[in-house]
Amino acid sequence: MADIQVVEGTVKVDDVTLHTKSWFPSGPPKAKLIVIHGFSDHVDRYYDFFPTLARRGVAVYGFDQRGWGRSVRRPADKGRTGPTATVLSDIAAFIRAKVFGGGDGDGDVPVFMLGHSMGGGEVLTFASTPEYDDITAKIRGFILEAPFLGFAPEFQPSWLTIASGRLAAHVVPNFHLFKPVPPEHLSRDTEVQKNIADDPLMHNTGTLEGLAAMIDRAEFLSAGKLKLRPHVKSVFLAHGTADMVTSFDRVKEWWERQKLEDGTFKAYEGWFHQLHAEPGKEVFYQDVGDWILVRSGGGEEMRRAPESKL
Repeated sequence: MADIQVVEGTVKVDDVTLHTKSWFPSGPPKAKLIVIHGFSDHVDRYYDFFPTLARRGVAVYGFDQRGWGRSVRRPADKGRTGPTATVLSDIAAFIRAKVFGGGDGDGDVPVFMLGHSMGGGEVLTFASTPEYDDITAKIRGFILEAPFLGFAPEFQPSWLTIASGRLAAHVVPNFHLFKPVPPEHLSRDTEVQKNIADDPLMHNTGTLEGLAAMIDRAEFLSAGKLKLRPHVKSVFLAHGTADMVTSFDRVKEWWERQKLEDGTFKAYEGWFHQLHAEPGKEVFYQDVGDWILVRSGGGEEMRRAPESKL
């Protein structure tokens, strides 16, 4: 098993300091992967996923988004993500500073981007925004793990709750709303469930502005109001069929409308929301690593390709 190097740091965006963490292979990287975490999540919640990729030669770059994880410096910061424009600007600033601006001499290494849950919706929005073409045109492939394009039936709030929340967001945008996600809805692994419940960084607190923006992104994507930029050609979408947080059906409908040159959809039968923390998660780790490496000229590393279910 190859040794890896883990590096923690920060990146400053405006007046906010974001916590960053990267996992590097022992030798020159074969690929780079930018990861965008989900709601009430942080980069240390992905178990052996990132170290596994690093051991296969994929350098992984992550950060705790504004309002989440170790980027929260005081209680008022919890869930204070800002509007979508701020979310996307933070992602761009992180990529420019840590992935494209490091001066590490590996500028020819292919770059990929992964988003989970809320982060999946953010990645899709980022890849649909012309303002960031200078970044997304350099990204060889996008990986979506259970992206948030709508709530699963078990977690769907009423239309009245959503409408009133949107209205209130204009008046008191930074009002905190405690929105817990039951750990037993995230993974079938009881140890993972306990670990989630005991994690003080998973505060389950959003602001009205941030929650409204998250829902808007999902609805704009689902309705086709946001479309992937023409240069986005390679996408691997992975989703559990028993997901009780994000809607598998909504994601499937979105996927069937895409006309991608290199698109792979894999449905993980009976799996819950966090594919990276499910029993048998090593299959997902292998699928992601294979998909990246075969598109990085590392076909010899691929033992089996992800299977398309559609």
